[in-house]
Amino acid sequence: MHSSTLFSFGARYPIITCRVSPPASPPVASLSLPSSSSDSLACSLQCPHFQSCSGCTHELNLQRPAVVDEASGFFKRYGVEDFTFDSCRLWGWRCRAKLAVRGTSDNALIGLYQEGTHSVVDIPECKAHHPNINAAIELLREGIKVFDVVPFDEDQGTGDLRYVQMAVTTHSTSLRAPERYKNGKVQVSLVWNSRNEKSHNADKLQALSSFLWRKGGPNCKFHLIHSVWANFQTSTNNIIFGNRWRHLLGERDFWEHVGGIDISLDPSSFGQANTRAFDSLLWKLHKYVPGGSSVADLYAGAGVIGLSLATSRKCSSVKCIEVNKEARLSFEKTIQRLPNSLNCSITWHHADASVNPLSWIIGTDVVVVDPPRRGLDASLRQILESVPSIEKRMRSSSQSTSSNAKEEKRPWILRARELSVQAGNKLTPEESNTLPQRLIYISCGWESFKEDCKSLLSSRAWELEKAHGFNFFPGTDSIEVLAVFKRRVVMKKKKKSGVKKVGLKKVRAK
Repeated sequence: MHSSTLFSFGARYPIITCRVSPPASPPVASLSLPSSSSDSLACSLQCPHFQSCSGCTHELNLQRPAVVDEASGFFKRYGVEDFTFDSCRLWGWRCRAKLAVRGTSDNALIGLYQEGTHSVVDIPECKAHHPNINAAIELLREGIKVFDVVPFDEDQGTGDLRYVQMAVTTHSTSLRAPERYKNGKVQVSLVWNSRNEKSHNADKLQALSSFLWRKGGPNCKFHLIHSVWANFQTSTNNIIFGNRWRHLLGERDFWEHVGGIDISLDPSSFGQANTRAFDSLLWKLHKYVPGGSSVADLYAGAGVIGLSLATSRKCSSVKCIEVNKEARLSFEKTIQRLPNSLNCSITWHHADASVNPLSWIIGTDVVVVDPPRRGLDASLRQILESVPSIEKRMRSSSQSTSSNAKEEKRPWILRARELSVQAGNKLTPEESNTLPQRLIYISCGWESFKEDCKSLLSSRAWELEKAHGFNFFPGTDSIEVLAVFKRRVVMKKKKKSGVKKVGLKKVRAK
């Protein structure tokens, strides 16, 4: 296939979304109505790899997975009548893909495992992938054949190329905004079956990367390739990436623009696959954080959520807590592009949010949690449920924190301080005894969210204020949830005066 035929974005992948317009009233009742047959067909996957590939599980009604009705009913039971759902982009939405490479050099299979097996299904025409990922895969396939690069054999542990990660950046200030998405450039990360770049097959790695750059780099008619990286992995387990990375060609820094800020993502960093849907979620999130708030961003990754809030909501302080130390470099690069006028104390801490979680939420107005699919760690959820009683004990204490300060000796706090990063034009504020009045929960696991939500509400510490759903993975029965909780107001009982009214007279109660 000639390179000029790889990039017909509009012809193969129409840039449309099937949005269901929100009715005037009543919002919840209309959400339970089934989609019409015409909507179902118009918003069907129409992918040649469906049923053989494990990536998508639903072919029809991409704009409205069945879980939306369940979510609407769930939130209605807890008092949220106006649950909304954003269907987002339905095709060509995936901007980050990890794919296995198997087969032979003459017939490389680049795709996903078939459900329940380790047999790779080739997916050259994936409708979920950003079209330029598919184009980069075809270019890679050609290079594998030209240079006789041997795909990995799991049974024997032999071969050259194990996996490839394709990540698209859709942020290019040199292009008009409407043209940026379809002209996204692809960062290619080749997972090589060797310990380092000095292995016996290093010449093939160099040849393959040079081929990708020569055929898809900036000197080509269509600039497809952003950069080429190598990751070295020899493990026999199912972990895709090894610990050793090397930048080979192209731009070293990978930038995207979401939530009003430029963010940097290294190949080893976690990045949302659906960039546009994540951007929509962030802008919705901004509405629920009062200006000038002090924010704790737990499970923060590279701090994208916290930094986005710092900029848009003029936060007084933002602290990001993340257990993966590899995210630190991306955070440090991202803060370099924040506005110079930002008057906010910003910190990033390499720490586990489940270890002594009170130390991270104390002194904040808003806590944002974005846990993995399994949901909140039990220790963090328990602290959040105990906020009222903790606050009561703190208020009843006869001595303030400042007058009873002790030298910090807890090892997990000391390690987090040593590995922390400070930024912003404002000095780190002194610790206060305030506890959050608002909790914002971003969930990628619907079942775990339901359990966490019911537990938080049953504690009577929180009440559910708003909820929104986002279609991060069209073609699956999954939903990304943004749920806003506020502290429950406890009405104080009035004390009896000890006086009873009898007619027009008052008599002292005995």
